[in-house]
Amino acid sequence: MDMDGALPHTDEEITAFYLRYVDTVYRLCYSFLKNPADAEDMTQECFLRALRSGMSFASVQHEKAWLIVTASNLCKNMLKRASRREESVEEHPELADRSGTENGEVLDAILRLPPEYKTAVYLYYYEGYTTPEIAEMLRCPKATVQSRLFRARKLLERWLGGELT
Repeated sequence: MDMDGALPHTDEEITAFYLRYVDTVYRLCYSFLKNPADAEDMTQECFLRALRSGMSFASVQHEKAWLIVTASNLCKNMLKRASRREESVEEHPELADRSGTENGEVLDAILRLPPEYKTAVYLYYYEGYTTPEIAEMLRCPKATVQSRLFRARKLLERWLGGELT
C-alpha cells in the first residue's frame, strides 16, 4: 500500500488489500444477506467499487471503514430489490467468531436484528470500533449509535432469556 493512502495498483498490492479485508467484508455481507452466494457477490462488488473509485485514504482504518460502509450499503440495496432465502448459520461454521467460542444461538439472534442494530453490533463487537468511530462511519450522531447498541442488547437479552451481561 502506498504511504499516501492511495488504493493499490500492482497485482501484489491488490492481493494484499483483498486478503487484508475479505473476511471482514464477507462476514458483514453474510450477516445481512444470509446466503453465501449473495454474500460473495456483494463482497466482490465492494472490492470492485473500491478499486474503481481511485480514492485515497488517510489510514488503514479509513480504508477498512470505507469498505464496511460500502458493503453495508450494497447489501441494504440488494435487500430492497429482492427477498432473500434464509439459511441456518449452523450450515456455515466459517462465520463463527475467530476467538473459537462458537455460540450459534447468539449469532442467530444477532442475524435477526434490524439492519441498523445489526450494523452497530457488528462494528462494535466484531470489529472493535468505538461508538464515535461508528457514528462517523454511519454519518449519524454518537447518541444514535449508543441507542442502537442499547436497544440491540435489550432485544438480544429478551430473545436469549437474559443471558447477556
